Amino acid sequence: MNLYTRTGDEGMTSLKGGRVPKDHLRVEAYGQLDELNAFVGSAIACCSEGSYDLLREQLLEIQHELFDCGSDLAFAEDKQGKAVYKVTADMVARLEQWIDEHEQVNPPLQRFILPGGSPAAAALHVCRTVCRRAERHIVKLAHEESIHDQAQHYVNRLSDYFFAVARRANVIALVNDVEYTRSANVFGRKVKEQHD
Repeated sequence: MNLYTRTGDEGMTSLKGGRVPKDHLRVEAYGQLDELNAFVGSAIACCSEGSYDLLREQLLEIQHELFDCGSDLAFAEDKQGKAVYKVTADMVARLEQWIDEHEQVNPPLQRFILPGGSPAAAALHVCRTVCRRAERHIVKLAHEESIHDQAQHYVNRLSDYFFAVARRANVIALVNDVEYTRSANVFGRKVKEQHD
């Protein structure tokens, strides 16, 4: 099997159920997820075996699920609603569970933090920002065409996961998050307001 097919030489590509230009919103949306998946692979490479085993296991599962999201988005418009989708509400709920588990270990937030810290945390913050960009493209697609809602929900929750797990990576590395010094005590105020 050749890696090249020449079928895209004129700037068109195949969806599940049709062909569209390579700059189509749907192609851009799942292409963003492909880019994110590559960054997740890079983050895994920054997580040495041993202390980071839990994170590596979760991130590998996320790589598979990003393929699932891309697959769900790759159905042509006239196949939407008829397709058998892969992303489920259970997958979104499990991300929420992981976030909660990491946050139980992470120190309380007082202010906004700067992306960085340990190499693993820095790589995971990159994943967070690329995930947010992917989500913006998915939302833009959803304004124009139909999509599988759970894929959008999953990507939204995933950026929160990357924030929590980046902080957890710093905890594992015994590296403190660096607070944004010009930030007010935003998170502490929200907690106080909730108790008032």
